[in-house]
Amino acid sequence: MRLSIVIPCFNEKNTIKEILCAVRASAGKDSQIIVVDDYSVDGTRELLETELRDCYDTLVLHPFNQGKGAALRSGFKAVTGDIVIVQDADLEYDPLEYPKLIKPILDGKADVVFGSRFSGGDVHRVVYYWHMVGNHFLTTCSNMMTNINLTDMETCYKVFRTEIIRKIEIEENRFGFEPEITAKLARLHCRIYEVGISYYGRTYQEGKKVGWRDGVRALYAIIKYNLFR
Repeated sequence: MRLSIVIPCFNEKNTIKEILCAVRASAGKDSQIIVVDDYSVDGTRELLETELRDCYDTLVLHPFNQGKGAALRSGFKAVTGDIVIVQDADLEYDPLEYPKLIKPILDGKADVVFGSRFSGGDVHRVVYYWHMVGNHFLTTCSNMMTNINLTDMETCYKVFRTEIIRKIEIEENRFGFEPEITAKLARLHCRIYEVGISYYGRTYQEGKKVGWRDGVRALYAIIKYNLFR
């Protein structure tokens, strides 16, 4: 099975080269690496178009900043592989964990795999307490609506059989993507598995972008895509 990796990217000049090298090393030469630059203004786009042009297979350039959900919507349209992995460009998640993330799909047991930061895994950087509380709260609210027992709905690492993601229309442009996709996967009665992963969280000084407004939007998305769709 061929693996496609979709990397949404916005202002990640300091990490984009390292993550692309790590993804290629883990996924192998036969994989498809798709980078979606969401109108970076820090020099990331220029790096992708020049020095790093041999480090990926497909580059999608947004004409203006739209958000992670919009970047993934664009990236999924370019997928040619059988399995799709979402990979952030900020080094918080380790591509070396791809083999265990895709194993439940390769074994024929899963349609979708979530990489959970809260159910085992390896090393975890200690960062923001209230982010953890917020993640648990949003995951619990989502679980109550979907009746599935995830431990980390907001995780970056989501792996899909391509035929599953083709059935879903992504509407959210920003981080509301996470509860939206979870609700729609549950409605499709997909076989969802979780795998414990490591997590190398970064601080706001290091470039972290998620804020409290994204949490509010996520709560709105939980209600919208579970009760009104």
